[in-house]
This record gives sequence, C-alpha cells and structure tokens, in this order.
Amino acid sequence: MSSIHIFLYIIFSLCYCYFFSSKIPKGIPRLISLLPIIYFFTILPLYFSSAFLIGLTTFFITWLANFKLLLFAFNQGPLSSLTKNNLTIKNLPIFIFMASLPLRSKQNNMEKKQIKKIPLNLGVEFVLFAIILELTFHYKSQIHPILILICYSLLIFLVVDILVALSSFIVKNIMVGLDLELELPSNEPYLSTSLQDFWGHRWNLTVTNILRLTVYDPMTSALCHVVGKEWARRVAMLATFVVSGLMHELLFYYVNGVRPSWEMTGFFVLHGLCVMGEIGVKKGLKDTWQLPGFVSGPLTVGFVVVTAFGLFFPPIIRNGADERVLEEVGFCFDLFKDKMLQFVEYFG
Repeated sequence: MSSIHIFLYIIFSLCYCYFFSSKIPKGIPRLISLLPIIYFFTILPLYFSSAFLIGLTTFFITWLANFKLLLFAFNQGPLSSLTKNNLTIKNLPIFIFMASLPLRSKQNNMEKKQIKKIPLNLGVEFVLFAIILELTFHYKSQIHPILILICYSLLIFLVVDILVALSSFIVKNIMVGLDLELELPSNEPYLSTSLQDFWGHRWNLTVTNILRLTVYDPMTSALCHVVGKEWARRVAMLATFVVSGLMHELLFYYVNGVRPSWEMTGFFVLHGLCVMGEIGVKKGLKDTWQLPGFVSGPLTVGFVVVTAFGLFFPPIIRNGADERVLEEVGFCFDLFKDKMLQFVEYFG
C-alpha cells in the first residue's frame, strides 16, 4: 500500500466519523460505530517500512487521533464542537485537520503569550537541528556516547517543535482563513523549575492536553467519591503517566518490531511517582520555602535527562531504531542540501 493510498484512507475514515458516527447517539453506540476506524488507525503504522514514518503515524494517528475519537464518542474533546450543529462541508476539513494534527480552535486556545513564537526561534531551531543531525549522522563513531545521548535529547525536542511549525504553515496556506491554531508543542521545557512544571506546563503540551482529557479528568471524577478528591488526583496522575508510558512502548514496538522491554513505562512511572512526591513536599511546606530557579531549573532538567539516559533511550539504541531514523532523515537532509547548493550555483 502506497503512502498516498494510506493518506486517502485516513481522509475517508474521518469523513465516515464526521458524517455517520456524529449522527449516532453519544456513548457506547457511537463508540461501537467508531471501533473499526480506531482499529484501522491502530494497525496503520504496520503498512509503512520507513522508521520515521512509522513513528510519525503512530504518534499523530494511532495515539492522538484515536484518543480524540474516544473523546468524540462521548461528545467530549476538540472534535465534538464541530458536529453539535448542522454538519456542513465547510467544517469537514476542520474536522479532518483537528483529528489528524495537534489542532485546537481559537476559542479554546491557550493564552496568546504562550502560543506566539518569535520567528527567529524557529530559524534557530532549524540551524541547531541541521548541526546536530550532521554530527550524529556523519560523525557518530567519533563522539562520546554521553554526548550522543545529549544530541538525541535535543533532536527529540527540535523535531517535535519543527514538525508542528511546518504543519501549521501547511495548514494555514492550504486553508486560508481557517479559524484554527496549532497547539504549542512545547513551552521552553529547558526553563522548567520542577517536574510538575516540566510535565504539566512545558514539555509536549499536545500529549499533555489529550491525556488530561482522556485519562486524568475522567479518573479524577470517577474516583473522587470513592477515595476522596486528593487521592483521586494522585491516582489519576499516576495513571496518566502509565498510559503515556504504554503508548511510548507501542510507538517503539512498531518502530523496532521487537518485544517491549518496559523500560519506557518504567521511566514514566518513575516520573509520575516523583511528581506526586514533589507535590506532597510542596503542600507539606505550604509553599513557604522553595529552591531558587537557578538551582531547581538545572536539577529538574538534569533529572529528566539522566533518567532518560538510563530508561528511555536504551531500548531505542539497543534495537537500532536510532540508526534507522538517522539514516532516513540524514539521507533526506543531504539530498536537500545538495539541491540547495545546485540551486545557488545555478543562479549564482
């Protein structure tokens, strides 16, 4: 199956959700109507051979789109507002973009100061990405393994930011006047002053927002009258980290094609427990004392990086997923670089 066919199947599937499933009463009946699409989106990455496309499809479609459809089944989340009134062809592309990309409507947007990115920032990110990719792709054997892991950490951050920025550019130029804004993928995570700040307000906000709607909020509501509000929040928070870990395991299972080692789940469970402990300490101190930012910042980022070195990256490196992705992206980057040089020479 070619990439074009897969792209068309995704569009047809979302058209079915928009025109058919939206007319079915919310709850279990609508969920049943969506199950074939959810199943198709779950196995979709298996139709690709490219490690990069597998990872991208698993993240955008198998994870985010499926979770949005689960919310849509119960008339919740970003897709439900588009089908509450009369179904129109005008709203169809909005529904498709909203489902398949990290989009949210302007009326549900975060504060403007969190969304607007200085154009220079994106340019700097492109330059940094090019430099780090060049180092890791062509000179990996000459670089210390610890520095390679640091480069991988930076590449993950840059790839998420750049991909969403490019998606935003494409959507805005295809659908001129479309009343949508892409979610901010991250909010300067390197400035985090605590793990709660890192995971809740800065890193990968697309995933944070969807997990809050699909896991944290429902579990908090369900457990609130059973174990009390405080414990309901704690259990829901840990469950959110567990689900995130399992989805990362699924993503790299598709990319690696080998049995999960559960190290990634361990990484997210560890951080969930640490966030719970951090919140408990803050409440115990009643916010009367806290470390200055220039101390808590490096400690927070350092803890995330060190635990990622020990739990997150090993299953990626052990099975060669990093080599496959670097080879694919590096080849495309070298091809782009050669074409740009030819263009400059031709017009120079």
